[in-house]
Amino acid sequence: GSLVVNYPFDDDEQGIAIYSKSPDDDVFQQLALSYSKENKKMYQGSPCKDMYPTEYFPHGITNGAQWYNVPGGMQDWNYLNTNCFEVTIELGCVKYPKAEELPKYWEQNHRSLLQFMKQV
Repeated sequence: GSLVVNYPFDDDEQGIAIYSKSPDDDVFQQLALSYSKENKKMYQGSPCKDMYPTEYFPHGITNGAQWYNVPGGMQDWNYLNTNCFEVTIELGCVKYPKAEELPKYWEQNHRSLLQFMKQV
């Protein structure tokens, strides 16, 4: 897990971790920022220092392929084949949080979710 909003493309022609700009890159960045700006820890860009000390996401967002390459991912497939604008929101450094931690996740993300829905 991590704490970031990842936007297309998740894959590039070379199969390496490099920025892979979609034709709607500006829109995807706007969508991603609308979410991350409302999550203070996410927006700071270094959420998982204990696990990934060198990982940094400016303003809590990243182009998927720049982070790591995912060939054939659903996010890219939906965009290319159905014109669906999809982002992947990673909500925390722990992939499977304990049930008692879920209210904290809600508190950290409910404003982000509302802001994201307003983008429609």
